[in-house]
Amino acid sequence: MKTFQAIELTDATFEADVLSSDLPVLVDFWAPWCAPCRAVSPVIEELAEDYEGRIKVGKLNIDENSETTRKYGINSIPTVLLFRDGEVAETLVGVQSKEQYQQAVDAAAQ
Repeated sequence: MKTFQAIELTDATFEADVLSSDLPVLVDFWAPWCAPCRAVSPVIEELAEDYEGRIKVGKLNIDENSETTRKYGINSIPTVLLFRDGEVAETLVGVQSKEQYQQAVDAAAQ
């Protein structure tokens, strides 16, 4: 079984990987010290695998990428933003169930 992994996003790659993407992009804003972020991480990886080819999934470390973090007003982590056509289509703050993420992705992937 192939394991698909979320791509690591940075301030430098955000525009190309997210804003210019032809596919919807789910972005997990996280930090290594954040326990709830670590709890959400396996779910994010599962989504990357489940939706491979239909959406892109990326993770952005807020400690290393303050420009993008500020631009999108990320004050609390984990925060997951779902982008479609370069715009934020959905915002999910805090730990969510896989089903909640799936509903957001399904709506954006229409």
